[in-house]
Amino acid sequence: MFEDRLYHKKLNARKLIKYGFVKSGSVYKYTTSILDGNFTLFITFTKDGALDTRLEEQPSGEEYVLYKTDAVGSFVGKVRSAIGDVIEDIAQKCFDNAVFKQAQTEAVIEYIRQKYDDELEFLWDKLPDAAIWRRKETNKWYGVVMAVAAKRLGLESDSMVEVIDLHIQPDKIDELLKDSRYLSGYHMNKKHWFSVVLDGTVHNEELFARIDESYCLAKNK
Repeated sequence: MFEDRLYHKKLNARKLIKYGFVKSGSVYKYTTSILDGNFTLFITFTKDGALDTRLEEQPSGEEYVLYKTDAVGSFVGKVRSAIGDVIEDIAQKCFDNAVFKQAQTEAVIEYIRQKYDDELEFLWDKLPDAAIWRRKETNKWYGVVMAVAAKRLGLESDSMVEVIDLHIQPDKIDELLKDSRYLSGYHMNKKHWFSVVLDGTVHNEELFARIDESYCLAKNK
C-alpha cells in the first residue's frame, strides 16, 4: 500500500538510526503518533527495505486495521494519508536512490560511507544517474559516479556501464593512462581526472587506494 513511496530506493541503515529507528535483531523499528495523538504508528523495516506497519488507537491500545483493507470513507482516508506522510518523510530522509546496479559501484559507495561518512549527492535533475562525493570541510569534489554508454568512453560495446571519475596529480596522469584499465576523465578536466569502469577490472583494494588519493587531493591548498 505504501511501498510505492520506496520504489527505486534503497534503505540506508545509518540514516534510519539517525532518524530514530531502533535496530532489533535483523529489523529496524520506529514508533510515532499521528492524527493529534489519537493513534500510535509502529513502522518496521527489514534490512532489505521490506516495510510493515501497525496502528493502535489511543488510549485503548486496540489495533486499527481498516486502513489495510478496501474500506472507504473520509476517516479511513485521513488515516491512510497520515501514514503515507510519515512513510514519505522516511523515504526521503532514510533511503538512497537505487540508481546504480553494479556490485563494485555498491562496494565503492559503502567504502566511502564507512571511511569518510560521505553520501552521494545527486545534483542534476536532468542527470538522475550521475552523482558526486565532496569533502565536507572544503566542499570540493573528490569523486563522480555515473552511468554512461560504453561507446562514449571509446569502448567497443553497446551497453551502459557505471564509471567513477577520480582526481590525480597532473604529473601522474600520462603514466596511469598507459594502463588500459584506466581511461581519460569522462566529462572532467582530463589533466586532473581519470575514469574507471566499475566492472571489477580494477580490483577493489586498488580502486579504494585511488579513492583515498583523490580524497586527499580535494583538500584546500
